[in-house]
Amino acid sequence: MLEDVPEWLGKALRNVRAGHAKLAVAKLGAEGMVGKNGFTLTSAAFADGKALDPCFTADEEDAVAPPLEWTAPPPGTQELVLIVEDPDAPAPEPFCHWLVWGFPGQKGQILEGEVPLRVGKNSFGNSEWLLPDPPTGHDPHDYVFQLFALDLPLTLMPGAGRDDLVEAMKGHVTAVALLTGTYAREEGGDYDWEAEGDDED
Repeated sequence: MLEDVPEWLGKALRNVRAGHAKLAVAKLGAEGMVGKNGFTLTSAAFADGKALDPCFTADEEDAVAPPLEWTAPPPGTQELVLIVEDPDAPAPEPFCHWLVWGFPGQKGQILEGEVPLRVGKNSFGNSEWLLPDPPTGHDPHDYVFQLFALDLPLTLMPGAGRDDLVEAMKGHVTAVALLTGTYAREEGGDYDWEAEGDDED
């Protein structure tokens, strides 16, 4: 239900729908955190709310993760964490496409196809960028890139899962930058959504 999406988050997102209430930012963020001190996340490959190029999705065999760039986070930031989720997946939790942490608390970037040092397990249990591949016939899914500024460095080892990462971040997020890409599969989606959870009503 839309009323489950925090008002502050609804203002920060485009085309808000019920699934956005499942995002990590809905659990970890709070009023005034999004864009705090001018903290922003952008990509040279797509604009906020616009479609991802197929070269970043399961539509192309040699697809890679898109490039990202962010401005300096608020003073005192010790580490940055990136979580990319699809809130439109027909499952109780958002489909997790990328978990990356260990970025220094400063202005930075990820190059196209770059493999970061500390990557956690996506929804398929792999420590890599999980290529967007929504079911055929679905309206475009959102892929929400959530960059969190933390007031302490994490001690998680590479390969940790979403639940462990979110738990470690609780109470330590000071700012958030958001960027949304969209994607609709024209034919041949491959995900086994039932394996990830029951369909939503």
